Amino acid sequence: MAVKFTGTEQTNTEHQTLELFHNASNEISIIGNSRGFDLTFIISLDKETAIKFSKELRKQISQIES
Repeated sequence: MAVKFTGTEQTNTEHQTLELFHNASNEISIIGNSRGFDLTFIISLDKETAIKFSKELRKQISQIES
């Protein structure tokens, strides 16, 4: 089951989306799409790399001021 995220109005990125899902190759795939710019990318991460990515994402989130 895919999970979709949309950008924010604050940064004028609400037309951009990320979709994450577990693929048939046993990896995590991320599809990025920017409506209006005809830009799409797909990246697939193995489990080890996905874990590193999630740790870095948490680290960056902790730096956001509330």
